[in-house]
Amino acid sequence: MAHREVELIGGVDMNGLPNIVLVHGAWADGSSWSAVIERLQKSGFNVTAPQFSMAKLADDVARLRQVLARQDGPTIVAGHSYGGQIMTALGEEAPNVAGLVYVAAFGLDLGESLGTILAQGPPTPAIAHLSIDKQGYAWLPEDDFINHFAGDVDPVKAKVMFAVQQPLAVSALGEVMGVPAWKSLPSWYLVAQDDEAIPPDAERLFAKRMGATVIEVNSNHLPMVSHPDEVVNLINAAIEKIERTEAVSSSSR
Repeated sequence: MAHREVELIGGVDMNGLPNIVLVHGAWADGSSWSAVIERLQKSGFNVTAPQFSMAKLADDVARLRQVLARQDGPTIVAGHSYGGQIMTALGEEAPNVAGLVYVAAFGLDLGESLGTILAQGPPTPAIAHLSIDKQGYAWLPEDDFINHFAGDVDPVKAKVMFAVQQPLAVSALGEVMGVPAWKSLPSWYLVAQDDEAIPPDAERLFAKRMGATVIEVNSNHLPMVSHPDEVVNLINAAIEKIERTEAVSSSSR
């Protein structure tokens, strides 16, 4: 998508560009989207990448709803890893949301939990040695983080990301999904072919059953860091498809 000039009046986008909300996953934070944010802002989009506590799914969903309520119009929500769990749990009540973009993310169905999905095979290299603290939060050891979780990220940058990792409450693995948001919203999915956190075949399954538009990228678990252009291209593809659908809908009224 080419760069588009944006006219702002009173802080409101007068060119009708959709808003974009980016949802980080476990063991990352909002800064993991930095390269994607820079590119989207250059094209004139209003982008928000809030921080999530990763303590209780309901709290994270409430935080996402709080951010969505601040948007002034249609919004694309993109989620990475556990961030996909958060946006999926919006369910059928997803105000302002026009589409969902999953980036190497969980896309569970009704009645599923992360724990049951992950238990279907041996632990992946990125999460094979979780360190659980006294408060019940799981942390990634430095070696696993740098070599497996962020395996294709520059090691210097990966060490910075390790320092700011946001741990996940172990209890989150047992939380059961309600009616997923992708049942009622168009979805796009980026499969990370070399993912060492979520098995790529699991990502393909998530994408297939939600009927998502799919691209595959030769990336480890953090494509928004190692392959930001491909992530932005997928977000742009979602925006363009939604805009075309809206245009056709408007012309038929």
